[in-house]
Amino acid sequence: MKRSVSITSASVLALSLLLAGCSGQGGQAAKPADNGSNAANKPADSPAPKASPDGKPVTLRFATWDTGDALKIEQDIAKKFEESHPNTKIQVEAYGDGFDQKLAAAIGANDAPDVMYMWDFPTYHSNLETLDDYINSDPDLKKDDFYPGLFNYVKIDGKSYGLPAGFTTRVMYYNKKLFDAAGVAYPKEGWSWDDLRDMAKKLTDPSKKQYGIGIRAENDPYDLQGMIWSNGGSFISPDGKSIEGFMNGKGTVDAIQLLGSLIKEKVAVVVGGKNQQSGDDVFKAGKIAMWESGIWPLDDFKKSGIDVGTVVMPIFSGKPLKGVVSESAMSISKNSKNKKEAWEFVKFYASDAAIKMRTADLPVRKSVADQMKLNQDPLYQPFYKMLDTCDNTPAFLLNPKWNEVNRNLNSAIDAVISGQNAADTLSMAVKDSQKFLK
Repeated sequence: MKRSVSITSASVLALSLLLAGCSGQGGQAAKPADNGSNAANKPADSPAPKASPDGKPVTLRFATWDTGDALKIEQDIAKKFEESHPNTKIQVEAYGDGFDQKLAAAIGANDAPDVMYMWDFPTYHSNLETLDDYINSDPDLKKDDFYPGLFNYVKIDGKSYGLPAGFTTRVMYYNKKLFDAAGVAYPKEGWSWDDLRDMAKKLTDPSKKQYGIGIRAENDPYDLQGMIWSNGGSFISPDGKSIEGFMNGKGTVDAIQLLGSLIKEKVAVVVGGKNQQSGDDVFKAGKIAMWESGIWPLDDFKKSGIDVGTVVMPIFSGKPLKGVVSESAMSISKNSKNKKEAWEFVKFYASDAAIKMRTADLPVRKSVADQMKLNQDPLYQPFYKMLDTCDNTPAFLLNPKWNEVNRNLNSAIDAVISGQNAADTLSMAVKDSQKFLK
């Protein structure tokens, strides 16, 4: 699953120019995400396989951002698909961390892969096949078996450009051993940010360099949206046209300031900065009692022997809990010469068999979650409970210029983590970003 959406200014400019050149429409990169075999490492600029004559095998190119174990699983899924579809060969192409740049280059050279992982629909949708006819007319897909909210993240202007493949929501991890040692009750569904602060104070022991919670030195605004929405705030207006009074509105300011306040009160520690350990590693070392994240580190936490628990995110008193989804989807190139075969592979990728092979994210099908009893497992259940709260639309899907605004917002949030005032920094971010909304 694609986790990071940070793209440098130069890369964004190159991406926009490349996509504009091939589609007549510039895109804006935005946002909440391991190497392969020789076949998987085909350069993005090599010639695409030509469509084969009727009745002859065709080769589909599938571009992925995964590497390592996750890539190996994708290669195994491709082989399994080929077993039941002998006339179709899958060529897995590992773009890795350079996914966006390589995909943009391939599209710009009219050499796009047939099928690709996708999350950034505002940037790429003009180069993708709309999938609504496939989704709605294919009885084998069983659309009603998907968690319905996931389709909201693959749409632009009401049209679907991807099929959900995997997702995670965000929960709070906690170290039961540290809670037990401090005599603090474990957090439960319905707990509040005030509860978190009180727990963090009791769990902090400076003599042991132990803190109640870890807070990232660099925060992706996308991931913080659930917290912002839970406090009644938002980065942008529902119609995507205004940030004044939203990005610097009270609900947003107070939520961001809370993170800075926990650090000032010395019940939270900043992690993951330059030359610092990641929050995952600090949590595994038993130096922070609580850590907010998606599904990604759970297996590693379990393997490391931590007595770990998970719980839904805290609420702001009197306000409904809100969450945000980080989702990966499968898309088909508009220029693919083998769209029928491509759809069959995309559909297979979201089948029970393929979903059960994958471990890097959560099943998108209700039936698979039921079969695996994930929605009953205490460690996994909070992720699914958070999914029920994810009914807001992320900012990057509301405005095509969001990437430019997001850079200013990102800097403002990091400044608050460094000790600056949230109202001042967010108002400055609004001022600096207004030009992008005109």
